[in-house]
Amino acid sequence: MTVVVAYTEDDQGRAALAYGVAEATLRGTDLVVVNPTRGDAYVDPRFAAGSAADHLRQELARLGVEPDVRQPVDPDLAGAVLAVVAEVDADELVVGIRHRTAVGKAITGGVVQRLLLDSPVPVFAVKHDGRADSAV
Repeated sequence: MTVVVAYTEDDQGRAALAYGVAEATLRGTDLVVVNPTRGDAYVDPRFAAGSAADHLRQELARLGVEPDVRQPVDPDLAGAVLAVVAEVDADELVVGIRHRTAVGKAITGGVVQRLLLDSPVPVFAVKHDGRADSAV
């Protein structure tokens, strides 16, 4: 059994990661963290690069979790996550979500919406609750 977390370097990604860690620990399963980037910009604020990636691994190790952290470069972010879900034969996928206006949903909902609709496994959509201590 494997839990896959679609991780972004923001509050939503940290909330998804916290839930994924708890779920993998509860089930006694492997944890795979997928942090993709399109690779089309010098700086991608949602990509855990350099020290942020090191901090992510250290924080997970502190929690007693040894995840498989993957950082694919792919213009199709949802496709990159779904490819890992298929590759590791995942049992569930965890994604972070945030509240958006109707216009925001129409314009920017592509990645999470596609993960929700195209995932071959159950998807847990986790919302950050605004507390500083609610995420990894």
